[in-house]
Amino acid sequence: MPDFFELARHLSAEERAVQTTVRAFVDARVLPVVADHFEKGTFPADLVGEMAAMGLLGCNLHGYGCAGLSEVGYGLAMQELERGDSGIRSFASVQGSLVMYPIHAFGSDAQKQRYLPKMAKGEIIGCFGLTEPDHGSNPAGMRMAAVDDGTSWVLNGTKRWITNGNLAHVALVWAKAHGPSGATGQGGQVRGFLVPTDTRGFQARLIHKKMSLRASVTSELILDDVRIPKDAVLPGVSGMKGPLSCLTQARFGIAWGAIGAASACFDCALDYAKNRVQFANKPLVAHQLVQAKFTEMLSQISACQLMALEAARLKSEKKLRPQHVSMIKRHNVRAALTIARECRDILGASGITLEYPVMRHLCNLETVSTYEGTHDIQTLIVGQEITGVAAWE
Repeated sequence: MPDFFELARHLSAEERAVQTTVRAFVDARVLPVVADHFEKGTFPADLVGEMAAMGLLGCNLHGYGCAGLSEVGYGLAMQELERGDSGIRSFASVQGSLVMYPIHAFGSDAQKQRYLPKMAKGEIIGCFGLTEPDHGSNPAGMRMAAVDDGTSWVLNGTKRWITNGNLAHVALVWAKAHGPSGATGQGGQVRGFLVPTDTRGFQARLIHKKMSLRASVTSELILDDVRIPKDAVLPGVSGMKGPLSCLTQARFGIAWGAIGAASACFDCALDYAKNRVQFANKPLVAHQLVQAKFTEMLSQISACQLMALEAARLKSEKKLRPQHVSMIKRHNVRAALTIARECRDILGASGITLEYPVMRHLCNLETVSTYEGTHDIQTLIVGQEITGVAAWE
């Protein structure tokens, strides 16, 4: 993995150990199998227990059996997992940032004790239900309703593009809460509900025929009069602050993960170009246009690393703002996509096969660019910060 500015010198001994350990896991357990899983459209579920044993689930949370890593350590873990495959990192991100984090931050003591230790061990898998078929970039327009009937919450609606949906034992579902009258519409306050997936009326349907994130489980959740107890709601948050704060956590990990995907493509293309002879019996790396591509790619990877490291330091100091995270998610994923495309070009026809990781990463990054807030949404978030004007209103 390139480290042109020797950023490793800034890492603590623990952070270096995290990177080394997760890299070895990816090399030994992920890379030998992930291309086959991508081709078949299956998730390597047997890796979940190993990831849990390494402390990778909710690894930057403290207590409840979580590893309590630094924010840099967490970022490096996500970077190395995505060097293997975006689907593997997505599993860990959803479990840790989108389900364990909100329980940790907003849950009751009973909810924390019930879920977090088993989620850290991989014994309970979670999914995060925010996006709906008609509401992606505008989650506040959600139609999922939770009605308080006096004794229970009753949920109705559909969520779509849900990572881990068919693996999950519990779904954190965001819905608009309404009083005993059962009134629907847009007036309800958004709340988070912990819904066991074996609850009557809950159904998860696999989404098939994907061309991206194929080594990941993506689902549609259908809730039809799903009745859950009153204490299933997260008590510590209401309104869009809840799901948006989760997305901020996830975007931070995505920005680090994109570096792993970009670096995997870069290393593959560099090795290929050193050994591929073309024109005048020279390797590809001896040609000026190819060197220009590698120079630009290394510059972009270095910029991604510097931004991610600084964001992690700010996060540790509790100074990181959502706008910071939008910028690094936007920048790093777009840079990784551009790098993957350049590397596919350097590999020529070989670049489209699963013999090399480049096309797999390229396809995955198309989804990474979209989920947890599209490139354009991140642009508008940063744009509002710069101008003071919310352009989407």
